[in-house]
Amino acid sequence: MFEGRVERLGTEGATSVVEISDLTYAVDGAEILHNISFLADEDRIGIVGRNGSGKTTLVRVLAGLIEPTSGVVRVCGFDLAKDRKAAVRTLGILFQNPDHQIIFPTVEEEVGFGLLQLGLSKTDAAAEAHRVLQSFGKTHWADVAIQQLSQGQRQLVCLISVLAMKPKVIILDEPFAGLDIPTTRQLGRYLDQTSATLIHITHDPEILRAYQRVIWLEKGAVEMDGAAKAVLTAFTNRMEQIGASDDISHVSG
Repeated sequence: MFEGRVERLGTEGATSVVEISDLTYAVDGAEILHNISFLADEDRIGIVGRNGSGKTTLVRVLAGLIEPTSGVVRVCGFDLAKDRKAAVRTLGILFQNPDHQIIFPTVEEEVGFGLLQLGLSKTDAAAEAHRVLQSFGKTHWADVAIQQLSQGQRQLVCLISVLAMKPKVIILDEPFAGLDIPTTRQLGRYLDQTSATLIHITHDPEILRAYQRVIWLEKGAVEMDGAAKAVLTAFTNRMEQIGASDDISHVSG
C-alpha cells in the first residue's frame, strides 16, 4: 500500500506543495498549534502523533477550513482559507467518518456535487459522475441510497467523489479507522494509483512506513521531521516508553 507515484501533478516551478511558516492556532487564548514551520514537496507525506497532538487541527488549517491565529499557510501556492475557488480545485479531504462529508441521498448525486462545484453543468456533471462510477465498477450504485451502504462502502463513495474532482493534493484524516482489513486494502489500492500528493494524518505508524517523509506532532508542535523510517522508529520508541511508564504507574497506584 502507498508505494508512491510515478509522476507529479501540477507542481511545475519552485512552489512547494505545502508551505507553513510560524503557524500558531489558538482558541480562547489556549494554543493548540505552536510555531509550526516546514516546506514539503514530496509525493507522500505523513503526519503522525498521539490523540490530542493537534493533527486534526492542522488538517483543518491546511484545508482552509479554519484560519491560523498567526503565520502563513499555503498549499500549492494558495492560501485556501482566503481563496475558496482555489481550495475546490486544489485540495480534497477524506475524513475518518464518511457521514461527516456526505450530504446527498444517492451515490451519483454525491459524486456529482463536487463536479458542479468545479463549474460543470448539471448535464456534464451527471455524465462525468457516471463515467467515474463506471471506472470503479460501481455504476450499479448510482441510484442507491447512501444510508443503505456499509461504513466501508460510504468511505469508498467519499474517495470516489474526491478523486472525481482530480485534486492536486488529498488530505487523509484517519480514513481507515474502524474499517476492516479488506476494505482498508481496497481503499489503499485506489490511493496508490492517484497522481495527487497525499498528506496522511494518523496515530498508526505502520500506515506510513512506505511514505517519503513523516512529520511527528507532539503537543501541537513539530517533535521530529524527516525520512519515514527514522521518524517512525523514534515515535514508536517514545510511545512504548510512555506505555511502559503508564503500566508502572498503574501498578504502583
